Amino acid sequence: MTLTAYKAGAALLIFLASMAVSIYLLKRKNGMNHGETAGIWEALASGIFLGAAFFHMLPDSIRSFSHLYSNVTYPIPELVCVGGFLLLLFLERISLTNEHARSKNYIPYILSLTLIIHALSEGAALGLETAYAETAMLFIAILAHKGSESFGLCILLLRYALPYRHIMITLIFFSVMTPLGIFLGEIINSSGGSELMAALFTAFAAGTFLYISTLHHVHFHQHGDESQGMLEFGCLTAGVVMMGLIAVWT
Repeated sequence: MTLTAYKAGAALLIFLASMAVSIYLLKRKNGMNHGETAGIWEALASGIFLGAAFFHMLPDSIRSFSHLYSNVTYPIPELVCVGGFLLLLFLERISLTNEHARSKNYIPYILSLTLIIHALSEGAALGLETAYAETAMLFIAILAHKGSESFGLCILLLRYALPYRHIMITLIFFSVMTPLGIFLGEIINSSGGSELMAALFTAFAAGTFLYISTLHHVHFHQHGDESQGMLEFGCLTAGVVMMGLIAVWT
């Protein structure tokens, strides 16, 4: 199987997994508890995202940019990475602290936009990959993370009692973003697209990975049960270690 075919299959599975979780929850509106097992898988995915950002994506972006502009000393890839991080943080802060957003019921839409931007970025990161090992690990992380994100987004939309049509449109749009990102990333690779565009897109995606795996993870996965919290921390660390080992082999 070629890498392109593998990515196409990954895109389809990610879309189906996201929609399956959403449809299941819409049919069972009383299923409001996020299980411990799902939290463990999400912690592992967060670790993979964190490791991918530091061991692979950001270094690759820096190398590509240095190759193109060896005379530029300002850390442009790092700036773009921080920009991706701050953009998601900004959107989430608006939804959690802005009284106008609360009064107008904008919160679910702002948080949806945050997740949609990340979904597109993670798909692009997978689509831009050229090695099977990193592609497989990102696919596993995205698949695990996508189900959890779909769960959280669906519960949020139901909690705010949005019209059913708005909920379905938002969930479909969210579900298709990662496959779209995979497609765009693969188009850039296969068409010999701009190396600069690929480098900057990778740096931006690394920033969103850093945010989702750190501040977002901590905010939405706080536990009164210390043992559960430490177990999730161990899984997150395991994800980081796996990406570190892959970086050694590749």
